[in-house]
Amino acid sequence: MTLKKLSDLSKLLAGKPVRRLVVAAANDSQSLGAVLRASKNGIVKPILIGDEKEILQIAEDSKYVLGDIRVVNEPDYVKASELAVKMVRNNEADVLMKGKVGTSVLLKSVLNKEWGLRTGNLLSHIALFEVETYHKLIAVTDVAMNIAPDLKDKIAIVENSVACLNMLGIEIPKVAVLGAVEMVNESMQATLDAALLSKMNQRDQIKNCLIDGPLAFDNAISLESARHKGIRSEVAGDTDLLLMPDIEVGNVLYKSLVFFAKSKVASMILGAAAPIVLTSRSDSEQAKYDSIVLAAATAK
Repeated sequence: MTLKKLSDLSKLLAGKPVRRLVVAAANDSQSLGAVLRASKNGIVKPILIGDEKEILQIAEDSKYVLGDIRVVNEPDYVKASELAVKMVRNNEADVLMKGKVGTSVLLKSVLNKEWGLRTGNLLSHIALFEVETYHKLIAVTDVAMNIAPDLKDKIAIVENSVACLNMLGIEIPKVAVLGAVEMVNESMQATLDAALLSKMNQRDQIKNCLIDGPLAFDNAISLESARHKGIRSEVAGDTDLLLMPDIEVGNVLYKSLVFFAKSKVASMILGAAAPIVLTSRSDSEQAKYDSIVLAAATAK
């Protein structure tokens, strides 16, 4: 299946039950707007946890209609996060979303050993981009969670991302492991990791995808560029997933695509017991809405 636009994600929800979404610290204007839009479109049934007075004031100022949406008054960000996580843990909600609360506060609750959402898997971030100059949606990982992933971490990040893309109907995602060059260089760890990941994929140690690397960014997204450099690759020019060498490269690419290329994006955290909508503070209401749709499409 080929997804060309983020709006295609909503088609994956046809015939599926409406997902229950709980928002930690829902007293945030853009988050609330995105959630209510998703509710109106029948994508999620929201539960709003946060400062009730602020939530109602935001709704009044923005002319949002809350209707019968459940609002739980908990102004304390830590307690709101704990309550939201516990609702997911107790199967009262299918998707967790970050509102006004800080990322570190929410993740502390997610990682709680007694009642959190640990699964034993590494938590990682995936961003799904609609880029005008590319022929389909392209995913980028990891730009927000893992600072300097080693080979073991990169394996887990790939496996998280591939499982997500499989759930979106992409049966064999093509994964490009990025480096500054397309040749293995013993002085550049990213190229060594890329070569090992490629070989592990060939030997079925990493399944349900096709991995090639190291590939420079131009080779990964342009078949013409790859051919010009004499690179023979089934991934080059048709990449579904770009694996970043570290968080700095990923963060710069993410924000370059958003602010320079004006690309649309949906993102979330993988590896927990449920999808976590955790967007950047600078992300638009549209990005938060698309992220909710993405999470709903991959919720079990």
